[in-house]
Amino acid sequence: MKVSDILRVKGNILITVRPDETLATAVQVMSEKDLGSLVVMDRGNLVGMLTFREVMKSLAENNGSIGTVLVGSSMDKEPLTCTSETDMDDVRRMMLTNHARYMPVIENRVLMGVISFYDVAKAVVDSQNFENKMLKAYIRDWPDGDNKQEKEAPSL
Repeated sequence: MKVSDILRVKGNILITVRPDETLATAVQVMSEKDLGSLVVMDRGNLVGMLTFREVMKSLAENNGSIGTVLVGSSMDKEPLTCTSETDMDDVRRMMLTNHARYMPVIENRVLMGVISFYDVAKAVVDSQNFENKMLKAYIRDWPDGDNKQEKEAPSL
């Protein structure tokens, strides 16, 4: 399974934020859209990722206030990325190793989407459920051992 399989199911709605916007604005967008992350874009280029982790860190550093803090000063400036052709096993490994919950998908410097750890887990569970269903159907249709067309060994 590839990242493109997840993006195909997920759709292609992308919500981004600029680094010069306030963190308060970004948090408002995240809240309204029920998002755990925002991709930070500047002039059509990916420049960072803003997740709950960065928001919480900024709150801690600013005594619980985000006031006029800018997204650019809070974002992860080197987010983990993948392509739509990246294999799902590689994505899982990368996300687990780097404790990444969200990963932008980039093709030729163009943002194609964002996948979350939830998306990856759901894809794995759906795939396993499908495989289980196919195996159970195969077992149910297993040919009988008492097939009358089979020739019996001659007795001596």
